[in-house]
Amino acid sequence: MTDDGDDDRKPDDGATGAGRATAGRRRGGRAAAMERATRTVSPAWPTTTTDASAASPGRATAQSAAAACKPSPSTRPAVDRSARTLVIGCGAVVREAMAALQLAGLEHVDVVGIPAKLHNRPEKIPDAVRCRIASARIRDGYGRILVAYGDCGTGGELDRMLAAEGVERIAGDHCYAFFAGIDDFAALHDADPATFYLTDYLARHFDSLVWRGLGLDRHPDLLSAYFGNYTRLIYLAQMPDPILEADARAAARRLGLAFEMRTTGLGGLSDWIAAKA
Repeated sequence: MTDDGDDDRKPDDGATGAGRATAGRRRGGRAAAMERATRTVSPAWPTTTTDASAASPGRATAQSAAAACKPSPSTRPAVDRSARTLVIGCGAVVREAMAALQLAGLEHVDVVGIPAKLHNRPEKIPDAVRCRIASARIRDGYGRILVAYGDCGTGGELDRMLAAEGVERIAGDHCYAFFAGIDDFAALHDADPATFYLTDYLARHFDSLVWRGLGLDRHPDLLSAYFGNYTRLIYLAQMPDPILEADARAAARRLGLAFEMRTTGLGGLSDWIAAKA
């Protein structure tokens, strides 16, 4: 499996490093937090103006996208990947996707990440994923491609692009839903819409991706503007860890929210990868 999405030292980097993945504990990073802040009680993310409706699925589409994306020359050996599957995932879930692959024993599947910082610019997500698809088809020759990404505030543009490309993605609006399970998350959200969520990834990088990412370190007066309508924080734990739990509890205190923790495991992400890959 190829890990391009979760560099331990750079929370914003979803496209560096490659190699065989291990499921060991790491301190990688990214931010899907702003999406939840806006989708729960605040205005939705802006949508992209990308027009995917005119594109036709398949390699012809990939070739035109490849020209626009200008895939960089491969640094990997020129091997035949037509029998392999590539999972293109948000950088915030790459670590969990690799763990799911290892648990399922799927040796024919690779994983590559898109920088999770794009959650702060969701209008850029469809084109970033499109470029990865083009590169995977034209440069790397993968026989099959899947996308481990929620809609993540793209307003349906990601799905329209993927339909044009003939690529399937995991169901769900965001990673909270496919970790917790879509129905379970819907019930959780309906019970209290004024809830802010953290995953392992966001608990690990709360300070850089949420606190500093939203400018609260420089403008603490913005705290009520961002979080004044929230009443609780729920930490959805994929791989329970006392350090991450302590980090999540500290995040709730800083935001002035009640704290809850629910262990989801790899949830629907693991089930989807096992079924589709």
